[in-house]
Amino acid sequence: MPRDLPSGSVAERVATLNARYRHHAATSVLEHALKDQDLGQVALVSSFGAESVVLLHLVSVLAPETPVLFVDTRMLFQETLDYQRELAEKLHLCDVRSIRAPQPRVAFEDPDNTLHQFNTDACCAVRKVEPLERALAPFDGWITGRKRFQAATRQTVEFFEAEGDTRIKVNPLAHWGPDDLNDYMINNRLPRHPLVAQGYPSIGCAPCTSKVAPGEDPRSGRWRGQQKTECGIHFINGRATRTPKETA
Repeated sequence: MPRDLPSGSVAERVATLNARYRHHAATSVLEHALKDQDLGQVALVSSFGAESVVLLHLVSVLAPETPVLFVDTRMLFQETLDYQRELAEKLHLCDVRSIRAPQPRVAFEDPDNTLHQFNTDACCAVRKVEPLERALAPFDGWITGRKRFQAATRQTVEFFEAEGDTRIKVNPLAHWGPDDLNDYMINNRLPRHPLVAQGYPSIGCAPCTSKVAPGEDPRSGRWRGQQKTECGIHFINGRATRTPKETA
């Protein structure tokens, strides 16, 4: 039986949702968003990185059957793969899906696994952006862990964003800061990603992630030495998504 689709354009639904939940706390935004007809069917996309356990735990408490999409680029740290399995079991997540690029596609675009050395955007597109787009095709929206404090490109992130005319992006933790995340992990006794203690506050693929010195921006270890700050999954038509405040 076909499911009921949300009515109205993506932009209209985003405006309605932001107005509806503007004064709600993160947990309330997530709890209601998982059931709101204006949002539709959603999945959580998680890197199982440094801060991911907070949102994963919230989802496990509110709706553990929510599909969790984990993009395995085949270039992740072994610690991330181990952490993903640990959290899936510990949090009793019911539907964790590992998403990978088709091997023939990777073999054609990156036969010797060196694409990241001279074209990181192309590498991210093949190994992460394209596979995730295919995995998200059945969904009306997806939940992310984006937060305003993480980068200049995220300083005006709202709870709900329009991803073009395709789907809605939900950012329940948009207003949380590092202390909020740390307190939540401590209060709920959640396991940390093992690389955080080794100096990796933001964790992506192993070849493109380096340690961060005290006082540096937490994401400075991602694609160090390049102007690149995003892998591309938060881009629309090749550009980082912006809120109305940023484009004004």
